Amino acid sequence: MQLWDYIGDNARSLTFLTYQHASLSFQTVLVGTLVAIAVAALVYRLPLAAALTLTSSRVALTIPSLALLALLIVPFGLGVTPSFLMLAFFAMLPVIGNAVVGLRSVIGNAVVGLRSVPPAVVESARGIGLSRWRILLTVELPIAWPVILTGIRVSTQMIVGVAAIVAYVLGPGLGSLIFNGLARLGGANALESALAGTLLIVVIALVFDALLVLLGRLTISKGLS
Repeated sequence: MQLWDYIGDNARSLTFLTYQHASLSFQTVLVGTLVAIAVAALVYRLPLAAALTLTSSRVALTIPSLALLALLIVPFGLGVTPSFLMLAFFAMLPVIGNAVVGLRSVIGNAVVGLRSVPPAVVESARGIGLSRWRILLTVELPIAWPVILTGIRVSTQMIVGVAAIVAYVLGPGLGSLIFNGLARLGGANALESALAGTLLIVVIALVFDALLVLLGRLTISKGLS
């Protein structure tokens, strides 16, 4: 059976699995991003704490996702909970490449972005009587937002791909198609199953990235573009 025939014959189940995969990815990236920005807001003014946060986020990237998933099975069992926790954890860490090192975490982007706000801008805000938290929310975060959003885009791309492995713990999403197909290679529709799952994951990643680009256009100040 050809790939397109397989997709047409299984449209309903593929739509449901695609929805599951997209929903899980969106929720975990959202939670991971909120935690990352909160941590950054707490440490970016403290050089030592900021350095430790950046170092810790880089070290955490070396943790094998399957190993973390296996550890989470012990207290939480199989299914959605360990899948969500593993992905939300890694959603804080997915990194944006630079010319030399290649990686910075979402937390790192938030810290770097906030610390890159010109001191003169902050001093001006203080001079008109704004509190520290109001300066953070109305001055520093908007200026740092393009850097943070870049990290979110990279985070989203990675999480959409990594989310496939939660099929190992009976998690939701398109991973089940891929792994079932690979386990049955040579059998009926095995290759089509794996290819369909992979193709739909790529489509989800492209759609999410396009939405984040649109979000950037709507939320980034014209003066920062």
